[in-house]
Amino acid sequence: MWRGLLKGTTCLLQVAAPEFLHPRRFSSHCVRLLTQRLFKWNSEAPLGCQTKGYLLAHNVIRAYKKDAMSTVEFPMSPITVTDIKQYLRSKDIPFLDGYSCLHIQSIFVDASARKDSFSLFIDKTTGQFLCKDTLVEGSWEDLQDCLEVMQTDGQDFLSSRVLLGYHESAEEQEERERELREVQRIWSSSVPLTDLPEDEAQLIKVMFQITKISNTTLKKFRVRLFKPTKSLVFPWFGGPDSSLKGVKLLSAQSTDDDKVTYNEVTFPKCNSYCNLFGLHLVGRMDLEVVLTGHELDTMAVSQAAGLPSVALPRGVSCLPPVLLPYLEQFKRVTLWLGGDIRSWEASKIFSRKLGLRRCSLVRPGEYRPCPVKALASGKNFSHIIKSSIPAAHKSIVSFKQLREDVYGELMNTDQVAGVKWARFPELNRILKGHRKGELTVFTGPTGSGKTTFISELALDLCMQGVNTLWGSFEINNVRLAKIMLTQFAMQRLEENLEQYDFWADKFEELPLYFMTFHGQQNIKTVLDTMQHAVYMYDINHVIIDNLQFMMGQENLSVDKFAVQDHIIGAFRKFATNSTCHVTLIIHPRKEEDDRELQTASIFGSAKASQEADNVLILQEKKLVTCPGRRSLQVTKNRFDGDVGIFPLDFIKSSLTFLSSVKGKHKLRKVTSKPENEEAEGTGKKEEVKKEKVTKTAKTPRTLKGPATGNESK
Repeated sequence: MWRGLLKGTTCLLQVAAPEFLHPRRFSSHCVRLLTQRLFKWNSEAPLGCQTKGYLLAHNVIRAYKKDAMSTVEFPMSPITVTDIKQYLRSKDIPFLDGYSCLHIQSIFVDASARKDSFSLFIDKTTGQFLCKDTLVEGSWEDLQDCLEVMQTDGQDFLSSRVLLGYHESAEEQEERERELREVQRIWSSSVPLTDLPEDEAQLIKVMFQITKISNTTLKKFRVRLFKPTKSLVFPWFGGPDSSLKGVKLLSAQSTDDDKVTYNEVTFPKCNSYCNLFGLHLVGRMDLEVVLTGHELDTMAVSQAAGLPSVALPRGVSCLPPVLLPYLEQFKRVTLWLGGDIRSWEASKIFSRKLGLRRCSLVRPGEYRPCPVKALASGKNFSHIIKSSIPAAHKSIVSFKQLREDVYGELMNTDQVAGVKWARFPELNRILKGHRKGELTVFTGPTGSGKTTFISELALDLCMQGVNTLWGSFEINNVRLAKIMLTQFAMQRLEENLEQYDFWADKFEELPLYFMTFHGQQNIKTVLDTMQHAVYMYDINHVIIDNLQFMMGQENLSVDKFAVQDHIIGAFRKFATNSTCHVTLIIHPRKEEDDRELQTASIFGSAKASQEADNVLILQEKKLVTCPGRRSLQVTKNRFDGDVGIFPLDFIKSSLTFLSSVKGKHKLRKVTSKPENEEAEGTGKKEEVKKEKVTKTAKTPRTLKGPATGNESK
């Protein structure tokens, strides 16, 4: 119902904040010169012009160019919390050591108005800063430049408009203003649920399964109904004045099988603004909060437990670091993100960002569903929250501590198996799904389409909410993005250029990022970039294409197999420690064209197959009369041991692969046999062949006409 109205913005998956996607840094000398000019320009310029150009004003949202690709770059100067503390001490700046941020007094607020407020927060991991009083944000280099300017000029504070941002094009400015107008239009056109007639309000509650949420709670959170689409409107309030900054709309649609699906749309898009639903209700003296993955869950917690509660803007898929300062005041954070295994995994990942010491997790189970369901079934919220387990854990655990986790995996076997592929159902039958923390090794003959296939495999998962990072060292990002966009649209867009903007807008909303490396690269730099991306964008899947291109920067005097083993071990460690799936493409050894590849065909030593959880081989059988026939073979599956092979049909018009099961190519489960059994079976087959040859020789030919050539087969 929203597709025509919102012009392709109904996709639930939004890219991360653009200020982290395209960092732009300037030297201190450049900032000093421009700052002095900007102070003078800003004081002389008309009031209406003071928020345009390169100035970052109070309510101006940073935009990014429409044609810019979402890339993840390696930080120009990696920073540590020790470096940040030493620098602050050298400048005699007092700070408080928080859970995930360092707190200092804001340099963008007049000294007389600061009092004892430490309202500027510096992220310990990245150095990114945010001033809650003025909403000014930037990189660690930006903050250093500002402090240097203050010290040089003898100032005790800077204007909030001093930082340099992107110069918006006319198109970008128009789009930003249009989104802000759309926020106000939706909000003014919507009706508070408490103002609806009782029968209509009850129908809406039944539609969204919130019959147990009272009108008092709905009024408290200021939830409204947008009548044209029968959508709930959840407001985002922010800033010192708690003004309306954005809205999220939740709509319900019935499917062909009489099920109800819920779709979310946000204005502005999550790539330009992030907020926490319910934040305006949190008091300065509140020390405990419950963090949920959905707005309805937040209202349920607030009503049943009477505790402050906020909801993540993108659910359990992402916790943007820009929101961490708003959670610093709490000494206890309870993560109740849902009632399934995926939310449980997300809560453990998010607790690392928030600080393990203060976080506790609500373990999913039969008696601990998501808050909305718990409210509907009359569960005791106080008991559930008090029974949450601390996120911090020791290095050694007993089965008593693991008992509930084991039971949860047994009860949710389908979810434990991971995210299912929509385009490759046969792969689901073998691997069961895509799981975090695993290492997949993928290989195939040169020219067989490894990159094309793995891009579709990753795109399939990305479309289902798996945050994906591509490291393409063999082909550049523009070419890779063109392949993936063609696979996404399922058509050749060069033949339908009028549809490019439509599909590009939808493709842009996927949680997909690209590393800017190309060609040979040092492994440490790549790993640092991957770790940075996991923290900033909650990456769940990293693809490295391919291993051979990364080995050029290493010491050539070292054995190349030893170098490869070191790199594979590093990726294995990263996947485990970061709870992130890594897919590593490795070229095979040179084999004869008529021979199928095996696990032993992977280039290098046996380290790759030993460390890998999954080994996938793209087989290609060369044919003279027609294009080669491809099939995907799984030769290792550490999850449950199932292996097998199934054919793939390549569709050139859309650059996609279709898995089809026909006749003898049906999925087969391969089981290993002892050597003596294999030898015995081989002997029996040879005996049977000899008997058949003897019988054929003794049997007289009864066919008429010339020999067909089939007699010897």
